[in-house]
Amino acid sequence: MQLPDSDKAFTGAIPELYEQYLVPMIFAPYAADLARRAAALRPARVLELAAGTGALTRELARSLPPQAAIVATDLNPPMLERAQVVGTSRPIAWQVADAMRLPFDDGSFDLVACQFGVMFFPDKAAAFAEARRVLAPGGTLLFNVWDRIEDNHFTHTVCQALAQLFPDAPPDFMMRTPHGYYRQAEIAAHLRQGGFLAAPAVETLPSTSVAASPRIAAMALCQGTPLRADLEARGTDALQHATDCCEQALAQAFGTGSIKGRMQAHVVTVPA
Repeated sequence: MQLPDSDKAFTGAIPELYEQYLVPMIFAPYAADLARRAAALRPARVLELAAGTGALTRELARSLPPQAAIVATDLNPPMLERAQVVGTSRPIAWQVADAMRLPFDDGSFDLVACQFGVMFFPDKAAAFAEARRVLAPGGTLLFNVWDRIEDNHFTHTVCQALAQLFPDAPPDFMMRTPHGYYRQAEIAAHLRQGGFLAAPAVETLPSTSVAASPRIAAMALCQGTPLRADLEARGTDALQHATDCCEQALAQAFGTGSIKGRMQAHVVTVPA
């Protein structure tokens, strides 16, 4: 399925809101998990794809030994710029790069890692082929993807609220892209097409998302993701009105004050 260009546009106000609200709410626990798995592999050269604002990058910099070289890439310059402002505990290399056309030599890395970015690649098999190409013999591809939206309660609640608000044309970004690539057979097929001959090891990993308030969760999902573009296109006040409605739905479902909700992802490990 060809994704709209807007699904991959993390620009404008999105990088700041993404880093401030979305990273601690849903990305931080899984970044720590991926970094732990990466450290266990003892790679000397690491390439990160779709690094965003650096949630996984920061964990890798802390978890890997100082001599391990880390190159963090993303398609969107504004996201990498925000990541560099936050910084890492030790120097790493930042580079704008398209995962479909990686600007690295064959066999350059021992580990290619990607946190919640694979879903955004227009051609998954082609992106996996590029990851396979830049991996050295014995290297590993390590990534995670969100499980189905029903197992990610904040996001599911927001989507249900938006479907009620816009019944004639419900916004479907969350279901189409972040939560649209969870079927393990499909992932395995794309990996085979990309040249990975070994069967992937897949672990389904539940966790808990935490937000300081329903307002923060609504802001994170409505305004700190490409869903924002869809909502802004619906009228001058649509983004604010949608955020308000989602806040109310989250408060009704999870209470006021600090809220918690179930989230779930698949973690995929496959040797080159």
